[in-house]
Amino acid sequence: MFKKYLYVMVLGVILVLTACSNTTAQEEEAYPKKSIDLIVSYAAGGGTDTGARILQPYLEEELGVSVNIINKPGGAGWVGWADLANAEPDGYTIGYLNSPNIITGYLDPKFNRSQNLESFQPIANHVLDPGVIAIKPNDDRFSNIKELVEYAQNNKITATTSGVGSNDHMAILKLNKFYDTNITPVHTKGAAEGSAQVLGDHVDVFVAKVGEAANLHKSGELKAVAVMTEERSPFIEEVPTMEESGYPEVTSRSARGIGAPAGLSEEKLEILSEAFKKAIENEKQVKEMEAQGLQVKHLGPEEYKTMLKEDESSVKDLSGLLGY
Repeated sequence: MFKKYLYVMVLGVILVLTACSNTTAQEEEAYPKKSIDLIVSYAAGGGTDTGARILQPYLEEELGVSVNIINKPGGAGWVGWADLANAEPDGYTIGYLNSPNIITGYLDPKFNRSQNLESFQPIANHVLDPGVIAIKPNDDRFSNIKELVEYAQNNKITATTSGVGSNDHMAILKLNKFYDTNITPVHTKGAAEGSAQVLGDHVDVFVAKVGEAANLHKSGELKAVAVMTEERSPFIEEVPTMEESGYPEVTSRSARGIGAPAGLSEEKLEILSEAFKKAIENEKQVKEMEAQGLQVKHLGPEEYKTMLKEDESSVKDLSGLLGY
């Protein structure tokens, strides 16, 4: 009798565990079943925000749910990244990771941040955006990069950045270190604010990314004078590189991809990474991005993680310039 009772109990436990397992599997299979929040750690109107809004409908088509873009500017991006790192890893809060900005933000000891790359699960890279230097077309002090550098070697000027430790900031520090310029960085919440500062004669030079400056250059509002990558940008081909102009030490580019809080399940990561791959590689999406001067470069989770690790090593090599 006892053996029969024990058998029934064991069978009951097995059935309960099986039911729980099936429920968990069904929940994973059902993902996503509600809208997903996509955090952008910069203000509306900047390059990251523009790219996110172009990608949004293609991602929604692949996932079958709404994707809400949530702008959380401030703290050189860390208002949004801290919220992302602290969110539940349930797949319903994801966000853009901007490199090198995110890396300089946690390597700088004065911020005493507990987060690092391990706080995030990389999902997909979306954009590789070269750095660019632009000026007002009617500036009578300098009309090209050579004149700008020579002027800044003998006079104090100001230049925008998208935040402390951003690739824009590091480009300015490199100019000062390697070419003896006197450029004071003016940190803003993003390219929209930065360009307004220059157009309003509050700051001398706009240092940003091609995706943020291409349309301003083409419209004649600003004049791009140098691109900070080895090759010219296909979006503003007439603009020389810093290396062509005689300043090879000044390189700068931004990588923008998507991540989730660490701890995201493998099942949800697979669903998200596949959806992002299809959305990012969609030909219509690529053309829309290119129309905005944004260079699309998809990388999957492992490749993207490797690139971020390489960026981290590069920032560590420049830690002296950043004061830590």
